[in-house]
Amino acid sequence: MFVTTAGRTNDEMVNLAKTVAAELEAPYIQRNKRSIAAIQKLTEKDILVVGKNRIEIHPIHGEEPLFFHPNSAMFRMKRIMKGEFDPFIQASGLAEGNTILDCTLGLGSDSIVASIVVGETGKVVSLEGNKYLYYLLKGGLKSWDTGYPMMNEAMTRIEIKHKTYEHFLDTCPSKSFDVVYFDPMFEETIEESEGIKGIRKFAIYSTLSPEAIKAAKRVAKQKVVLKDHWKSEQFERHGFTVFKRKTAKFHFGVIDLRGS
Repeated sequence: MFVTTAGRTNDEMVNLAKTVAAELEAPYIQRNKRSIAAIQKLTEKDILVVGKNRIEIHPIHGEEPLFFHPNSAMFRMKRIMKGEFDPFIQASGLAEGNTILDCTLGLGSDSIVASIVVGETGKVVSLEGNKYLYYLLKGGLKSWDTGYPMMNEAMTRIEIKHKTYEHFLDTCPSKSFDVVYFDPMFEETIEESEGIKGIRKFAIYSTLSPEAIKAAKRVAKQKVVLKDHWKSEQFERHGFTVFKRKTAKFHFGVIDLRGS
């Protein structure tokens, strides 16, 4: 991936883009008023564009640019504030003061909602294995102004780590989080979900292993939660109790560790 500036730029943006390129260990390329398509024709690479208000990733084959936006999390926050139902919160049982390890950050919606619910006394640690998505989310969560101070604060409280869950779980002390959560990227999930098409190229594809589930059960105090396609065999394979939703394409599965 190459790094460049937005079309209208200045010395400050150029310096920022060069800093981003250095942090990502990616080459910087001068924009020189060229279109992104023209630069991609030259480089044959994805382009990360540093603008005044946000960072965008432009995939090589002309898909829509990828950038951070707390869209669905905002809708969900408003519902939760009205006391309405959120299936992720119901399945996880999260409440104020809880701690959660989100093993698959993606575009951050579940981590944001979790941070709102657990509040200042709780903790959300989120993992992203792809360094470009990690960089996108790290900046976006700290800088995006939603217009809701409570939500802005919730986003800034999320602790993001550039780690894969396979490695990070092994480093965690036993019973160090109330909830360990997985929302992995599977082929069937991608075909069915419009909301995650933008990250399909950059997502890390993995199948949950028995070792990962065993590690998650060691690290979690209360629950291990899995979100997956309703057809998924992962729930039965790993012993999850499924919260089935009649009209939903995704279900939540829970391994309840309380009392074990």
